[in-house]
Amino acid sequence: MHVAVMEIRVFLPWAGSLKDKRMERRSLIDKIRRRFNVSVAEVEAQDTHQLLVLGIAAIAGDTAQADSILDRVWEFTQRNTEGEITCVYREIR
Repeated sequence: MHVAVMEIRVFLPWAGSLKDKRMERRSLIDKIRRRFNVSVAEVEAQDTHQLLVLGIAAIAGDTAQADSILDRVWEFTQRNTEGEITCVYREIR
């Protein structure tokens, strides 16, 4: 059993309030959860309206499967946000 962990930082230049950020966060988290059946949560910068930091975790049978899950989640996130992804941290344990 392997645990895949990823942190994605998204810059939201249009977000003028926490309400704008919350709409983007809610939409993105729901889409990722439904599509990939992984755990997703906002893990940092909850009070910063232009920065969204998502933590994603998944369990896989082997490292290749874990790596594939993270690749697909990252690609999906890129296609489904208008924000700029500034940093991605990945780890498989």
